[in-house]
Amino acid sequence: MRLPLSIVVALTFALAAGLCLVAASFAVTTVEENSEIVVRRALDRNSHDWAEVQANGLRIIVTGTAKDEATRFNALTVVGDEVDPSRVIDEMQIAPSADLAPPRFSAEILRNTSGISIIGLIPTQSDRDEIVAELNSLAGEDNVTDLLETADYDVPGGWIDAMGFSLKALSMLPRSKVSVAAGQVTITAISDSAEAKQQLEDALNRAAPPGLRIGIDIAAPRPVITPFTMRFLIDEAGARFDACSAQDRIAQSRILAAARTAGIEGSPICTIGMGVPSPKWARASELSIGALAELGQGTVTIADADITLVAAQGTDQGRFDRVVGELEAELPEVFALHAVLPAPELADTAGPPEFTATLSPEGLVQLRGRLNDDNLRHMVDSYAKAAFGTDAVYTAARVVPDLPATWPVRVLAGLEALSMLTNGALTVTPDNVMLSGVSQQEDASARIAGVLSDKLGQAQTYDLSVTYRAPPEPEDKAPDPEVCEAEIALIQEAGKIAFEPGSATIAASSLDTMNRIADILDACGQIRLEIQGHTDSQGREEMNQQLSQARAQSVLNELRSRRILTSSYVAIGYGESQPIADNKTEDGREANRRIEFRLIRPETSEEGASTLDAIAEEAPSEVFDERDSDQEEDTSQSTEEDQ
Repeated sequence: MRLPLSIVVALTFALAAGLCLVAASFAVTTVEENSEIVVRRALDRNSHDWAEVQANGLRIIVTGTAKDEATRFNALTVVGDEVDPSRVIDEMQIAPSADLAPPRFSAEILRNTSGISIIGLIPTQSDRDEIVAELNSLAGEDNVTDLLETADYDVPGGWIDAMGFSLKALSMLPRSKVSVAAGQVTITAISDSAEAKQQLEDALNRAAPPGLRIGIDIAAPRPVITPFTMRFLIDEAGARFDACSAQDRIAQSRILAAARTAGIEGSPICTIGMGVPSPKWARASELSIGALAELGQGTVTIADADITLVAAQGTDQGRFDRVVGELEAELPEVFALHAVLPAPELADTAGPPEFTATLSPEGLVQLRGRLNDDNLRHMVDSYAKAAFGTDAVYTAARVVPDLPATWPVRVLAGLEALSMLTNGALTVTPDNVMLSGVSQQEDASARIAGVLSDKLGQAQTYDLSVTYRAPPEPEDKAPDPEVCEAEIALIQEAGKIAFEPGSATIAASSLDTMNRIADILDACGQIRLEIQGHTDSQGREEMNQQLSQARAQSVLNELRSRRILTSSYVAIGYGESQPIADNKTEDGREANRRIEFRLIRPETSEEGASTLDAIAEEAPSEVFDERDSDQEEDTSQSTEEDQ
C-alpha cells in the first residue's frame, strides 16, 4: 500500500527537522566545551585558579571568590580576551575585607617663646578640646597652633598616660619638643644651666607614670664667660688653675694637656663656654702656660686678649728676657703680652698702705685699714652693706692721704670678689690684691678671677686661695634613687621575700623584711620603681608567669598597706624568663624564685645628635690654628730636605 504523497512529504520534513536539531545540539555542545576549555586555560595561565567557568550555550558564566577587586577585574579581562565580552556573565564575588588595622597614633608638641604648636593623629575619644585647652593655659589663648587630626578608633593602651605626662612635662619646659606615642614619650629640651638640667631630669623622672617609657634629652647651653679668663699659677705648693675657660672640648683638652706638662696634678676643671675673643685661644693658653713652666714660678693671666705674665721674685733676668721674647714672637697677633719681673723688696719701716676686709662664716664683715678720703669710706661702707647686709658690716677704716690713684678701684673690686665667698679675707696693697676663703660654688675661683682681671686691668697682680666646700644637704632631702635601690638589694641579701608554696601569699617570716624595705621607700619619696616577680622553670610557663605577676602584685599591695606612696610603682611578673641561676639544682631554683626592686630609668634618646650637647662636641674649623699649620709646614720642609 502506498502512502499518500502528503504524508511522505510530512515525514520527510519531520526527519529533516530531527536531523537539524541533532546537528544543532551537537554544534552547541561543541561550542560550549571549546569555549569553556579555552577560557579555563587562559585563567589558569594567569594564576586565577580560584575562578570557575561554566558554558551555557554561547554564554560563559564565571564564578568564584577573588581576594580583592583588582584580582576580579583582571580575571574578567582575561576571559574577555578569549571570547566576546558580551557573552561573559560575571558572577564572581570578592572576599570580605579584614578589619582595618588602627593607625599609629602620635603627636609632636613644640613649645618656645612664640607659643605652642601641636600636630599629629590622636584618637577621637582622647578629648582634643581638653588637650588644646590645657595648652592654652600654658601658652595663652592665641599662642597655640592646633594641627591635630582625629580618628575614630579605640584608644590604645598607654596613650592616656603618655599624653598626660607630656602635658605635665611641657609645663616644666618652656623650650622643648615632646613626641608622644602610645606608652612612650620622648623629650628634647634646653635648660638654663647644668644645675637646672639635673633638676629637670629628676623632676621628669619622678613625675612619669611607672609603665611609661620615656626618653629625656635636655641640653644645657654653654655659659657666657666675660671676660674670657685663664689664670695659671706655679708656686711652692705646685701648679694650679685659678680660672680656666675654653671654647670647645678640643681647646679644653689642649689647655689641660699643657697644664699637666707644666706639673698640674689631679683633675683640673676647665669650663667650656661662649665669649672666646679669638679661635686661637687654646694656642695662646698653651704658649703662656709653657712659658710660665719654663720660668719655674709665677702667674699668667689671660683676660680676653690681654696676657699678664708675672714671674716670681728673684727670677733670673736673662731667663726672664729670653722666655718673654720667645712668647711674644709666638703668640697669635690678637693677643697683647705684659710681662712683669718684680723688683727685690726693700726694707720699709713704716710698712705699705693696706686695706683689709674679713667675712666670718656667720656673714659678719669687718672693714679696716686705709682709704683715700671720706667719700671713698662712705662708698665702701655703702657697697659692703648692699652686698652683705646692713646689720652685718662694721667699718673701722681710716682716711690717709697720698694713696695710689688706683686704690678705690682695687678696694671695690676686692669687696666684690669677697662677696662671692661664704667666708674669707681680703687684703689690698698697692702692688697686690690677696683673697682667700671658702665658697660653696665649684666655679667660684674662676668667676672671681674673671672679676678681678676685668676690674683691675692689665698688668695688675692678685693672689687667690679659694677652697670649695660643698653646701650641706637639706635635712629633708630624699636619698638618691640609686642609693634606695642599692639599700633594698642589701636588705634582700640578708633576708629575701618568701611566699607560701605555690601561692602569692607572703610568708610570715618575710614580714620583717617587708617592714625594712617599706622604711627605705618611705624615706626615698616618689621614685619610679618596678617590682619584678620571678620564678623557677618548674611547671608550665604560662602558670609561672601568672604566679610571678601575682607575687609582684602582692608585694605592691603589702607596701600600700604600710601607707607607702606607690603611684609611681608598677608590678610586673617575668615568670621563668630571667633566671639568675641553674634551674637544674635546688639551690638554683631557690635563687630564681625572687622579688627584685628596679628603678625605671629614662631611655637614651636617639635624637641626641641634634642637640646642643652634640653640637658642642663638633670641632670648629678654626681650632686647627697656626700651631697645626706650623707643624704641617715643618713636615713639608723636612720632606723636601729628605728628597
